[in-house]
Amino acid sequence: MASPAADDYLKTVYAHTEWQDAPITPSQLAGKLGIAPSSVTEMVKKLAAAGLVSHVPYGAVRLTEAGTTRALQMTRRHRLIETWLVREFGYGWHEVHDEAEVLEHTISDRLLEGIDALLGRPRFDPHGDAIPDADGSVERVPFVLLADAAAGHTGRVLRVSDVDPDLLCLLQDAGIVVGAEVRSTTTGIAVDDAEIELPDGAADNIWLTA
Repeated sequence: MASPAADDYLKTVYAHTEWQDAPITPSQLAGKLGIAPSSVTEMVKKLAAAGLVSHVPYGAVRLTEAGTTRALQMTRRHRLIETWLVREFGYGWHEVHDEAEVLEHTISDRLLEGIDALLGRPRFDPHGDAIPDADGSVERVPFVLLADAAAGHTGRVLRVSDVDPDLLCLLQDAGIVVGAEVRSTTTGIAVDDAEIELPDGAADNIWLTA
């Protein structure tokens, strides 16, 4: 059942478990998509009937093998487009998500391959999320969520969630970008020995090398 709506569901289910292990629930899926729970229930039933997800009433939603394949394809599209917009068009990393949400459903496979080649086959998008290969393989490295890191833990910023554009702007201004070497502190994070107090919840949106 190829449709932009179905693809968005599959991509969201996949992204939920990229950086933690707990499967997504229908209520969480509704919250992430900004859709009424009743609408989510109906779509999940359709996806299950198409063999793309497995689900029992009131239980978690999990991708099947076919669903994972499609989710990886759409994730690859989204993240390559985000990278393309940043590198070639000067977009900020806080501006690309919504643009990619539109473009990922419209460009051809030929154009996507051209973008990948033009960019030099990038492995990660501007937020640090892995870009799946055309065959669906994904590069992984050990990580720790900043909120779970012990004070004094030093690591490289692997990923910053793109959920909050304002937070992305704040972090960029503070030098907290993907690839930056940072240190976890009792109140937030330090860059080059300059301690930065983060807004509430920010530590739940930054991942470091373990």
